Amino acid sequence: MSVQANRPHFFDLSRLGFPVATVLLAVVAGLMSLPLGAQQIAQLKPPAQAKPAAQTKSTPSTKAAPAPILTPEAKTPSQPADTAQSQSSKLVDRVVAIVNREIITASELARREKQFLANLKRQGAEMPNPSLLREQLLERMITDRAMLQMARETGVRVDEVTLDRSISRIAEQNGLSVSGLRNQLESEGISFAGFRQDIREEIILTRLREREVDNKLQITEAEIDTFLAAQGQSLQRVDELKVAQILVRLPEQASREAVAEADARVKKILELTRSPRTFASIAQEFSDAPDRDQGGSLGWRTRDRLPALFLDAVANLKPGEISKPLRSPNGFHILQLEDRRSGLRTQEVAVHRARHILIRIDAQVNEEQARRRLLDIRRRIELGADFGQMARDYSQDVGSAPRGGELDWAYPGDTVPEFERAMFALNPGQISDPVRSVFGVHLIQLLERKREPLTEQRLRTAARIALREEKLAEATAEWAREVRANAYVEIKRDER
Repeated sequence: MSVQANRPHFFDLSRLGFPVATVLLAVVAGLMSLPLGAQQIAQLKPPAQAKPAAQTKSTPSTKAAPAPILTPEAKTPSQPADTAQSQSSKLVDRVVAIVNREIITASELARREKQFLANLKRQGAEMPNPSLLREQLLERMITDRAMLQMARETGVRVDEVTLDRSISRIAEQNGLSVSGLRNQLESEGISFAGFRQDIREEIILTRLREREVDNKLQITEAEIDTFLAAQGQSLQRVDELKVAQILVRLPEQASREAVAEADARVKKILELTRSPRTFASIAQEFSDAPDRDQGGSLGWRTRDRLPALFLDAVANLKPGEISKPLRSPNGFHILQLEDRRSGLRTQEVAVHRARHILIRIDAQVNEEQARRRLLDIRRRIELGADFGQMARDYSQDVGSAPRGGELDWAYPGDTVPEFERAMFALNPGQISDPVRSVFGVHLIQLLERKREPLTEQRLRTAARIALREEKLAEATAEWAREVRANAYVEIKRDER
């Protein structure tokens, strides 16, 4: 994982800055994008005890009653009647929603709610309204369940090898072995089997979305042009002309004799231009201009860098053609249009090369501990320790640590904002204070800074990516609404 990954893989959980297990399950459930209420809430009340099944049956109601899920013992017909009656009162769960032919239980909803609230607590965020949160979580679970059903019906599958590789990648990106990941999950009260199932479902949903949404998105060149213009970032396309001249110098108030002599020279030069000789060789022999040694070439010029007299004279010429003689205050000019091209007005931007040491925030290391650890590393570097060796020994960025923490040249926007601001503020060789980002806490050293042209290809590629992300979010939301609308959904209200 690298701070330069603009579009990190979904499973790169540490970019969110939270413990592995809790963040993963929240992201898998799609909870991080849910809108939250702003008001503080009191502690949630414990759920009321479920009514015995016999009482539920005897109580008439105009609405569909919550469908209790009984223990296996309560459903076993071989038990004595009185025992079965006793067991039937041991309700372990209840149905909160039906999605087509599948159910979502209260315990599933409670698990999602617990995970989400744990994330908010670790962030120090304000707690949302509990009933609003539960409603939003349930709606997301309903949509996900409908999507998973669609995936099964259309043959989207995930084999065990792919699942194992994904879990290994998660462990690696968090600096853990698979067994270490299992231990951390279990220390947070999350079963490894449940974790595997969540990852399996996320891969399925990702593949389904890619097929139904991603592969159908198209970004046109006109859309890129409009986007760049709206952002004020388009590179201005300009015409450039390569012109050469032969000057026959003549003062503005010249005598008739001088004018006649100059006119004779011009006629001779024009005759020579119709000969096999090159324009450059003629200019070197006859031109009075300072550029005669360069064959009279003025080099590539944009239109605004050519005199209006010259621009009008070559406007309709083809490359290689020669103009008629022109009179200016300096004398007579004979021009040749050597070539023309359409280019981009160059914009230069600052690019940076840096290295860093990353300490992640997880269940074992909080932000303050990470900062203290990095400050200690910086003191050791100031006393003579090598930054690169410190990065190899301590950095938890698996992508850059083997290279001594070194990152590729970064253009504006290549790194996350917090990292970029800190890096831009440094002078070459200077080391930053610890910097918090979504990846964790960084110690940054700027190695080099320079200015480079911003190419059209790079600008348009960045615009295409931004447009795709924008359209993908809109298209995914619309697709999710369609899937939800086409599913049979019955929400069971708890009326006890």
